[in-house]
Amino acid sequence: MFGTRHWIADGGLASTLQNLGYSVDGDPLWSARLLATDPDAIKRVHKTFLEAKADMVTTASYQASISGFVKHLSITDEEAVKLMTLSVSLAREAVNEYCRENQKEGEKPLVVGSVGPYGACQADGSEYTGDYVSKMTEEQLKVWHRPRMTALVDAGVDLLAIETIPALKEALAVLRLLKEFPGVKAWVTFSCRDGQRTNFGDPFGEAARKCHEEAPDQLAAVGVNCSPPQHVSSLLKEANVTLPAPEVLPRVVYPNSGEEWVAGKGWEGRSTEWSYVTEVPSWLRLGATVVGGCCRIGPEDIRDIASIVAKSPSL
Repeated sequence: MFGTRHWIADGGLASTLQNLGYSVDGDPLWSARLLATDPDAIKRVHKTFLEAKADMVTTASYQASISGFVKHLSITDEEAVKLMTLSVSLAREAVNEYCRENQKEGEKPLVVGSVGPYGACQADGSEYTGDYVSKMTEEQLKVWHRPRMTALVDAGVDLLAIETIPALKEALAVLRLLKEFPGVKAWVTFSCRDGQRTNFGDPFGEAARKCHEEAPDQLAAVGVNCSPPQHVSSLLKEANVTLPAPEVLPRVVYPNSGEEWVAGKGWEGRSTEWSYVTEVPSWLRLGATVVGGCCRIGPEDIRDIASIVAKSPSL
């Protein structure tokens, strides 16, 4: 679905909201709480990324779940589904308003439904370890993911982002669940601890290959996100050994700014000696089709990435 050109993903929704004065760190719903308290803020951020030349916006559903909404907002299951649907509606409204205001015709930016890992909704940092997969069966993971995926698909997303997945076991469980939604495309991106392994310790290249083998007709791309940017080139090299060429199976990369999340403390350790965007040309040469940012990557960073990509040859 990505063809032969490069695509620009958006950046960190929650961190951009923080820069606007919203407090999300430490909230068990993270930015998803604003679906209930200030949905217009989410739409404004979506539009800001589109104005920075993003080709897609990602729904505010990463740290959202039906059970989480019910627990932390004291609402019914039906009301929780409506909030999940709202995350898609806000992204679609942002796209339509941006296109209308900028007289953009033809192909519109994509609305990508965020499907974060089970660990993200535990609000304990376990998405950075994946330890929970050792205690859960594949069926338990599918049961947990199914209500959110159903709501996002029913709301009409263009694509699902199965993202920040720390362990192959969870990725395969969600891809097998994806088969319940024929015709729906998704990418899978892993969170990785270094240039060879996922956060849980799976060899990244093999994990990517097994994802492709599991759902070749529905897997739109595979890659890495929410990881240190200095590891991305090595991870792309690992993928290039085990996967078909990027023209056949696109690669998607949207790492963090380079800081590290410390549970209970927040983001720490940003280096002033290293620039995120300096790595982008290398990622493109190694086959990245979709490039964007995750935590602490804002609209100006996305604008810089778009500028670099615009000067690069097509795939």
